[in-house]
Amino acid sequence: MTLKEQLNDAMKAAMKARDDLRLSAVRMVRAAIKNREIDSRTELDDQAVTDVISTLAKQRRESIRLYRDGNRIELAEKEERELAVLLEFLPAQLTPDEIDALVLRVIQEIGAQGNKDMGRVMKGVTLHTAGKADGKAVSEAVRRLLA
Repeated sequence: MTLKEQLNDAMKAAMKARDDLRLSAVRMVRAAIKNREIDSRTELDDQAVTDVISTLAKQRRESIRLYRDGNRIELAEKEERELAVLLEFLPAQLTPDEIDALVLRVIQEIGAQGNKDMGRVMKGVTLHTAGKADGKAVSEAVRRLLA
């Protein structure tokens, strides 16, 4: 079953359960996918759908941070619930230890020496973490381990 089919099934289930938050989140994802398909004039495969969902999850994480900084707890909690729905459709997220191990492996493979090689390391790591880890967490791990 493709990711788009899973989203359709999740939308139908949310409608039947009258789960407004879940329904809203799934519809938001489907709309973003449809917009990307219109822009690219092609139908998206599962990897492209994962990229769209990852982008939406990143936006939610940033919104949560901003709402918490602005002391808007009720809005942050709503965004957290939407993020939980989005994460259901993404591959299992890597733990910080798994990210560190992956970064160390890539550093050894390419023989990176310091911060000047950060771009090369990031390129190698992101091939393995697409949809599985937040880019900011990966970037911080690369920077920390190259120092």
